[in-house]
Amino acid sequence: MSPVITALDLPAGSPGGSVELLYDLYTGVAPPIAAQVFMLAPESPEVKAPAGIRLVTARGKCVSGPPFWSYVEHLRRALDPHINRGEVAAVHLQHLTFGATPALIGLLPKHPRLVLVHGTDLIFAARHQTQRRVLLHAVKAARRIVVPTAAMADMLAQLTEVRGTDIVQIPWGIPDELLHTPPQRAMRQGALRLLYAGRLSSEKGVAALARALADVGGLHLSVAAPAAEYAACKADLARTGCRLSYLGWLPRRMLWRVFAEHDLLLMPSTTLEAFGLVAVEAQACGLPVAYRPVPGLTEVVGDSALPVDLADSAALARVLAQAEADPSMLDDLRAAGRRNAARFPLSATATALTDLTAQIA
Repeated sequence: MSPVITALDLPAGSPGGSVELLYDLYTGVAPPIAAQVFMLAPESPEVKAPAGIRLVTARGKCVSGPPFWSYVEHLRRALDPHINRGEVAAVHLQHLTFGATPALIGLLPKHPRLVLVHGTDLIFAARHQTQRRVLLHAVKAARRIVVPTAAMADMLAQLTEVRGTDIVQIPWGIPDELLHTPPQRAMRQGALRLLYAGRLSSEKGVAALARALADVGGLHLSVAAPAAEYAACKADLARTGCRLSYLGWLPRRMLWRVFAEHDLLLMPSTTLEAFGLVAVEAQACGLPVAYRPVPGLTEVVGDSALPVDLADSAALARVLAQAEADPSMLDDLRAAGRRNAARFPLSATATALTDLTAQIA
């Protein structure tokens, strides 16, 4: 089958699960899915895009009103000269919203399309009328809509009257190499080593977690997050009284090693998680997960992780005290987590997407 074409209108090197999934599926020397792949050029020349990504420049990136449509037109013009339409069998839209989706639909009006839905799509469609219109148009334009969890399908149904037969559930996956050769775990010495890893946007629940941690006290918390977002949250985290270690926004394999050096990953998200790649990757590295039971994440990790209201200081204190007093609790969670992570190899995700593309092409 000829390659697909896909684009993500984020600068190469941007943080986030949608970027990591794009890299995993479509980039590298021998990508799981052959494709023409486009992203925006990074602001810093020091940021290097993975092999296989073509970089374009489009000014005026935004999400609302007439300026958004001007940005879409700039992006369409930037992409147009680089697209080899004769080699494209289908279009993979990486979002139901944002600029690359209407740009690719306009550039390739007759090519079959499937769209991969992420949590940010639904969040932005609910917050911005412009993005809601983009979502509704993309739903009509897509042959198939791919969601990683049933929770995502349910929320999408609240925003649009999409037909159930058009929605296909394909779980996201983590690299097979991580499942086969996870990093060696570091032996625990002393107090519990807690970790937060990911974006620090409001729906991730870090402000509420910080308040709960302040009531517990005496903890060591490492944070792996984008620098600008950490700077905005640093004062709240400092008031917790925790011994803080800021790790930066880490390259993927370095993050895996960090997972192996900690005892518990905290996931305090307050709203739906599309899938929870960071939780599954942590589990593959033998890191137990304590998570706020929100849709999507509950579906993916379930009883293989520890559901707890991480905004409730009393509940958090009980969990941490139990983990300190009974090491077998974390041992059991490590084993359950590894079994759960093994359900989600990236190769299975790529095969399912390839098969679905062949059906619509």
